[in-house]
Amino acid sequence: MGSSPSSPKPDSAQATSNVDYSSLSEEEWKKQLTEEQFHITRQKGTERAFTGEYWNTKTPGTYHCICCETPLFESSTKFDSGTGWPSYYKPIGNNVKSKLDLSIIFMPRQEVLCAVCGAHLGHVFDDGPPPTGNRYCINSASLKLKPSKGPR
Repeated sequence: MGSSPSSPKPDSAQATSNVDYSSLSEEEWKKQLTEEQFHITRQKGTERAFTGEYWNTKTPGTYHCICCETPLFESSTKFDSGTGWPSYYKPIGNNVKSKLDLSIIFMPRQEVLCAVCGAHLGHVFDDGPPPTGNRYCINSASLKLKPSKGPR
């Protein structure tokens, strides 16, 4: 169900850094992130619907992981799901992974994580549009939009 395979080498991942993100301490993450970003990406939090920076953004570009800069979603795959969170029907390559989330007993879901640093991004559901049928419902606080350059 909407699960992307893990890959040892995510596509177009930050090539300038060889940081071992799994070795970063909670304190190191807290220095790098805002309180909200830390809560969402490192503690599996969720922002309230219709409050995140990108839920209604239409700017062309690429959405990157706020923790490690890995490119995660292209704006061309973003759609209005009506949920109040940025939603995409397809990630970039193998840059996201998913795993079963049983944190809500009566509502098993697929958690979406950055394949490079393990940041919690949101969840994926199988009620999205063609061509994939997936809805990656992602917290704005876990993303950084890098707008496309205009025509030259």
